[in-house]
Amino acid sequence: MTAPVVAGVDGSSSALAAVMWAADECARRNTPLRLVHASAGHLVSDGAGVSACLAEAAIAARAVGPDVEFTTEPVSGGATSVLIEESRHGWLLVLGSQGIGNVRGLLIGSTAAALASHARCPLVIVRGLAATDGPVVVGHDGSVASEAALAFAFGAASLRAARLTVLLCRPGVTVESAYRRARFAAARDEADDDAREVLQRWQSRYPDVRVERVLPRDRPVRALMRYGAEAQLLVVGSHGRGGFDGMLLGSTSQALVSHAPCPLVIVTSADRRAGLIR
Repeated sequence: MTAPVVAGVDGSSSALAAVMWAADECARRNTPLRLVHASAGHLVSDGAGVSACLAEAAIAARAVGPDVEFTTEPVSGGATSVLIEESRHGWLLVLGSQGIGNVRGLLIGSTAAALASHARCPLVIVRGLAATDGPVVVGHDGSVASEAALAFAFGAASLRAARLTVLLCRPGVTVESAYRRARFAAARDEADDDAREVLQRWQSRYPDVRVERVLPRDRPVRALMRYGAEAQLLVVGSHGRGGFDGMLLGSTSQALVSHAPCPLVIVTSADRRAGLIR
């Protein structure tokens, strides 16, 4: 059975934007769509409101992907726990950048960190406007999660017939001696060689994808924001090293989640499906 794209629904305009993005992605991938509304506590009793919310989401999905197969499901439980469980069986987990009701603040603080760290499939946060003819942009720093992000990005670029811009992020450091500067430069050269090998491996798998390698002089988050302004999709790993260290566990995470200028994909090293393409 084909794993679905799962979209969280809460009645907000942001969630509807996420549903439409998810429906478009399902049409691209020939993948079913699952619309989920999580209700906790007294909100479970509001059956009419939940049904209306899901019905509105279904209309939005059908408008974008009239041939997409989809199901709607009200699920009892807290939004975070429900969505983590849904991610175990999903191809993608898609959410709006802002919510209302019991999911207000869903992507702020500990909940964002929980979903970014524990979701078992890539997490997509839909905000901003995707440049329809822009590249897919991915950050890579040599960590396991960033290679999973690279795998996803190659597949997404191939699916969209888009250029892939790879930001090769390296840690900045201040060293006080020529000896330490030389050792650091050697380490960076070795890391760049490793990155070239990784890119060549994925390029051989996706020969149709045109790749642009960029060594940004700016901080990773600023470079990602800048290149993301003209992107269809911005892809990052959930954890990194060096320049990406803690990217999704603090101020950098908040900057990307709150201000990414296009849909943001967060991929973890546990995402076994990250490099697959339909």
